[in-house]
Amino acid sequence: MRHQETVMGIPMSLDVPGARRDHVWGLVSDAFEVLHAANRRFSRFDASSEVSRYGRGEIVPWEMSDDLREVLAVAERASADSGGAFSVRRPDGSLDTDGVVKGWAAQRAVDVLRAGGLTRFCLNAGGDVAAAGEPEPGRGWNVGVRDPADAQRMLAILEVRDGAVATSGLYERGHHVWDGRTGEPASGLVSATVVAADLMTADVLATTVLALGPEGVDWARDHGAVAVIAVLPDGRVTTGGAAREGAFV
Repeated sequence: MRHQETVMGIPMSLDVPGARRDHVWGLVSDAFEVLHAANRRFSRFDASSEVSRYGRGEIVPWEMSDDLREVLAVAERASADSGGAFSVRRPDGSLDTDGVVKGWAAQRAVDVLRAGGLTRFCLNAGGDVAAAGEPEPGRGWNVGVRDPADAQRMLAILEVRDGAVATSGLYERGHHVWDGRTGEPASGLVSATVVAADLMTADVLATTVLALGPEGVDWARDHGAVAVIAVLPDGRVTTGGAAREGAFV
């Protein structure tokens, strides 16, 4: 079965090969509710969301939910690990947890599916993908990495089993990632794709690599990336980890 909903303003889909909808619908519904709940809590476009109220100082630290506390802790670790390049504070000082929340929430949805007994599925959260098992015996899930300069061209097709792929790039949303060390828009790369064991790790690392620029490729390999594919402004591609050897999870 395949199911799709719009969450966080982007299409998210779940493929469960060979499953009957009536057999897995309850589990699928629970997984998507995790995503919707995260959007309600962390949307910076909703003035009543917890993250918006916290950003305005209306919630003091000891009143934070466990979810907000966890997301901010993930952001703090990423900032420390990257020497400040990753930041959830925008240049104007406002709080923006988008660099953590999508991957964090999607991984929670994956955890719900696994806890419910699913071993073969693929969750696509707006282009960031978490895959479990194989769609058919002997073949992994194919995840395309698009060319930032041409939406019709793929730079690579990754075959993924029990892993995740996330991309952060400038080609759809423009300069939405900044270097927390300088407060300036990230400009050293136009896209960064990371393969990792889980989607939260892949998503945070992809954003951090984009913020760090070319130096982030090797950095990511030391912080949980299985493979990295990055595109420089002149169109050159640089790789690290399993991508360099041509092998993927």
